[in-house]
Amino acid sequence: MRILVPGATGMVGGHVIEQALARGHEVIAAARTSERITLRHPRLTPAQVDILDPEAVDPLLEGVDAVVSTVGIGTSKTPTALYSAGTRNLLAAMERHGVERIVVISSEAAEHWAHQGPLKLWIVLPLLQKFLGATYDDMRRMDIALWESRAQWTTIRAPYIRPTAAKEHYRTSTERALPRGWSITAPDMATALLDVAERDDLGRQHVYVAN
Repeated sequence: MRILVPGATGMVGGHVIEQALARGHEVIAAARTSERITLRHPRLTPAQVDILDPEAVDPLLEGVDAVVSTVGIGTSKTPTALYSAGTRNLLAAMERHGVERIVVISSEAAEHWAHQGPLKLWIVLPLLQKFLGATYDDMRRMDIALWESRAQWTTIRAPYIRPTAAKEHYRTSTERALPRGWSITAPDMATALLDVAERDDLGRQHVYVAN
């Protein structure tokens, strides 16, 4: 496949690029500062782009088979439109270029909390929403953009993503948050994103992941 990876210089994006190349895919690595992409490979094309600029995004989708979006602002408290507006720009360009598949990172905190365990339901998620609510609010707007599109999207509901070595295994569920699913390593998150992108049975679904 030819995969576009927005957010290529982020904690997860770099692992997605390396693993996608190892699987034999072609990769367009998109970042606001492409100089930070130091990896060189014949199947890797760095691209400097701000996904909030629709005119800059559009050419990147030509010839692409799937988008694996790893954009994010970390734990910023500042209101943002990066997830929602950026994803809308990607979806619009996908529509114009006939690209159907997109996988994005979201959070358990952005999902309806009904299926969470008591500790997360009454303590963890309310605290996250209180201090980082702007990020999760924009992820919810991203969900709406995906639902309104005709794309075959999959939203990965991630727990805390840890910048540590891979455990080389992870769990998934399309039903609810995973028991004891407190975190996932960045390399395992990248593996999950690519595994999901390569599947054709998870379109227009949310997938929970954790180590």
